[in-house]
Amino acid sequence: MSGTNGTAKEAAAASKPAIRVLLVDDHAIVRQGLVFYLGMQGDLDIVGEAANGVEAVSRAAELKPDVILMDLFMPEKNGIEATRDIRALDAKAKIIVLTSFSEQDHVLSAIKAGANGYLLKDTDPADIANAIRGAHAGRPQLHPAAAAQLMSHVAAAPDQSAAPAAPTAPASPDALTPREAEILSFLARGYSNKEIAAACGIAEKTVKTHVSSLLSKLGVADRTQAALYAVKHGLIES
Repeated sequence: MSGTNGTAKEAAAASKPAIRVLLVDDHAIVRQGLVFYLGMQGDLDIVGEAANGVEAVSRAAELKPDVILMDLFMPEKNGIEATRDIRALDAKAKIIVLTSFSEQDHVLSAIKAGANGYLLKDTDPADIANAIRGAHAGRPQLHPAAAAQLMSHVAAAPDQSAAPAAPTAPASPDALTPREAEILSFLARGYSNKEIAAACGIAEKTVKTHVSSLLSKLGVADRTQAALYAVKHGLIES
């Protein structure tokens, strides 16, 4: 029976379209290494490469990849600027920063520009592949060092980092309904809408409605920013 189930799962996985990935890095050897490893994954398809931020924006507009792996420091246009430009063209673009730098300023700038994740280049290739899958599913992807920087930032100066004028953001978690607070805590832990629906015993469509309402109430653009709010207000363990 287990063999039959395994075959069925493999067949179902094979029937799903591969996740289309764009690699952006000014070092050809880095791109080659990623192409080699990620190309061996049956569910990941490297559809293009770019060696600088200008190329990244152009290739993203042309190829419309599912997920973009974005280096930070590149000629012509850096990764932060490229991320911002790509998100301006496509607000749903999934971008994971992949860099050697874990400093707080870089992490914050990337998240504010619209990145869905922040990984370091010492990340195990298998974890990079899983991060691509997670980002594609809508879950924030943070290297532990990047997560530590974010938590340190919101704990030390939560108000100074906030964008000026966010009148719709509640002053405290008390402004959220119990259900909204519960769903926010799941979002912060990286749960997908389907996983939240199963955990809460509600329909996935209902979860989508709650998530949309949450983002509006908090005055944030995406799930990553909502996760930061949850950390700031102690809704999940840091």
